[in-house]
Amino acid sequence: MPTTDTVKPRARRGFAAMNPERRREIARKGGASVPGEKRSFAKDRDLAASAGRKGGEASRGGGRTRLREI
Repeated sequence: MPTTDTVKPRARRGFAAMNPERRREIARKGGASVPGEKRSFAKDRDLAASAGRKGGEASRGGGRTRLREI
């Protein structure tokens, strides 16, 4: 196990490396970079639901399991 004097601090990357004002500037946009006509899930609830099911099946983890009756 390394001692505390040999452990390097983790490098800050992505948002953590940005200054707070830059992070706020990006957060203010809140998805505005995507035009409304391209936000298909916002318009079609059934499409969003089917995509969510597909993703859940593909993930292979932690989903609900059905109890089989014997």
